[in-house]
Amino acid sequence: MARRIGPKHTRCRRYGIKLCDSAKCPVVRRPYPPGQHGPKGTPRLSEYGIQLAEKQKAKTIYGILERQFEAYFDKAKGQKGNTGNLLLQLLERRLDNVVFRLGFASSHNQARQFVSHGLVKVNGRKVTIPSFSVKPKEVITVAEKPKVRAAIAERLKGAHEEPATWLTRNVEQMSGTVNRLPEVTDVNQPLNMQLIVEHYSR
Repeated sequence: MARRIGPKHTRCRRYGIKLCDSAKCPVVRRPYPPGQHGPKGTPRLSEYGIQLAEKQKAKTIYGILERQFEAYFDKAKGQKGNTGNLLLQLLERRLDNVVFRLGFASSHNQARQFVSHGLVKVNGRKVTIPSFSVKPKEVITVAEKPKVRAAIAERLKGAHEEPATWLTRNVEQMSGTVNRLPEVTDVNQPLNMQLIVEHYSR
């Protein structure tokens, strides 16, 4: 299972926006690229550079590498409809992302770990593939692990943030339901999907 390793906040500072799930992201205090020349400001990007940056942001947010991201684009391109919207749907419907959106994990990385360690079930069946694509009406539940459930319950206690609008969360049963396919308006991410489509269409 491939994943990106290395400094966690390099890309956040490179693009000047918070792309990670950390509450202590350094981009808040240092909104400029890393390195000794960073404080001088971000250089002016070409059209290609802008498109590439948008793709890199998406890869960072969802924690996937180039080959898998390109496969998602090819799949979206082969379907009828707006390619950018379809690509965003495919990314949002990843099981690790859904676990994060439901609030069961504090970050995408933790959600990915929950899934790969067999702590998540879909319609009652254990799924250990983070890239598993959920469908409408499917139910995601946390496995019967007392320590894990207790930690999640503690995190959700008094939480005012509701899950994404295309999902429904049941805290008592430690489960969530996929109500429908996500729309662009449901996703609060600093991404311009059209730029990503243009990048791959060059």
